Amino acid sequence: MRKPMHKYAASFDSATGMLRALSRYLRGRDVPMLGQLPGAVEPLVSGALGAANRLPRGLAERAYAMAGWTEASAPAKLAELRSDPLAEWIVGHYPRRRYPVVFAGSASGALVHLAAALGAPWLPQTLLLPVRQRGGHPDAPRDSLRLVRPAGEAMLAANPDLVLHHMHDANQDRLMIGGMSYFRIKWRRLPRAYRDFLQDCLAPGGTLVISDCGLRWPTTRIGERYVFQHGALGGLTPGEYRTGTPEIARYLARHGSPYRHWDAPEPDGDGPEAEWGFEPELLDDLREAAPRTAQLSFADPEALSPAVADLYRSWYDKRGLPGDRLLAESFVLLEPWWTLRTGSVPFWMVFNGERSRQALLSYLDRSEPFDEIRLTLFSHGVESPGIAPIDAWREALGRAGKIGVFAGVDPRAFPRDFAVFARTHRDLTRMRTTYPMPLAMPLPETEDALVAREDVTWTVEGTV
Repeated sequence: MRKPMHKYAASFDSATGMLRALSRYLRGRDVPMLGQLPGAVEPLVSGALGAANRLPRGLAERAYAMAGWTEASAPAKLAELRSDPLAEWIVGHYPRRRYPVVFAGSASGALVHLAAALGAPWLPQTLLLPVRQRGGHPDAPRDSLRLVRPAGEAMLAANPDLVLHHMHDANQDRLMIGGMSYFRIKWRRLPRAYRDFLQDCLAPGGTLVISDCGLRWPTTRIGERYVFQHGALGGLTPGEYRTGTPEIARYLARHGSPYRHWDAPEPDGDGPEAEWGFEPELLDDLREAAPRTAQLSFADPEALSPAVADLYRSWYDKRGLPGDRLLAESFVLLEPWWTLRTGSVPFWMVFNGERSRQALLSYLDRSEPFDEIRLTLFSHGVESPGIAPIDAWREALGRAGKIGVFAGVDPRAFPRDFAVFARTHRDLTRMRTTYPMPLAMPLPETEDALVAREDVTWTVEGTV
């Protein structure tokens, strides 16, 4: 029996989580289970996740991992995947109506908030396809490549419009990769469903905005359209993944690993980062798909966050709202509907690491003070190198003039706080003082604000 195409895509990934959050916002709905578990009954799942928090460490980690493994496809099934119906599933998330703006390209939580403010959908270039893997060791990336490479090659042979980035991150994804491999696919040609959506739904004179994340990462070339990536953006640098550090050695020892550094193929070049980077082969198709296109370029997915936060604050000021609430979000824990309903300024962080904590502190250093700061943190289940400990995050909360609190986070359980997916939504709904949902932000004002920035680039081709 052929597997439904949408079942190949992971529901726990950045792209699918952001797609779900934005599409629900455009339908006037919030996200009861942030980042995952579509269709779940919130009270039941919240109780189950809360119970998982109380399990012994080993059992809690295994329960978390097995929830992800259930979504992995058998390697032999990858040859049956077809990219066109997968793209049809993506566009099917959105209401079929005219939009003055449509985004396409790289993922970023800040981009989701920008799209929400403009009342615009986003068509992702990248999706995660988890592939079942039996055997191998998490700390031996060579094993993962050897075991699932034939499945990747068969999938590419059936889908000439895709590029495959096989990503292996034993630091941040350690629990998940014990039973599966991460295949991230990127469209190098615009799929028919995307073309049809733009033709039907981009308003006459509208703008197609290309989301261009310039993040690159060392890769090993496996085939013409197949690369292997060891590590990912978050807690460590590419060099640390490659050569190891004393902290990594201690981390592996704590997990009972026979390795003290990761056994990975040597990189022979670099390319767009698997999860976030933009594949430039798609550019020509996107530019031809609409009379007016704009390219929004940023160095990494988090680099867009200050610009969007400032844009929201200015927008609130023009609407006569205080703009003194900051909501700092983490990875797939983002909620565009409640952000706007509560008049919160969104600052999105790519993960829960020290790098993201410093980005938040840097933004607070150069911004007018906030009376309220709420902070939610994604839990990935392990105390991996580069993670910022819970006490360090309290420094950001201490910058609030009146209220500085975690949203949905159990500080005692982090980073094994699996109930955070349900509790964050609960805490946002309990915020006092809400505001009417706004009309869409005008694109000309948005363009003027982004053109004036030094941390992002906005360029326009074509005319209205």
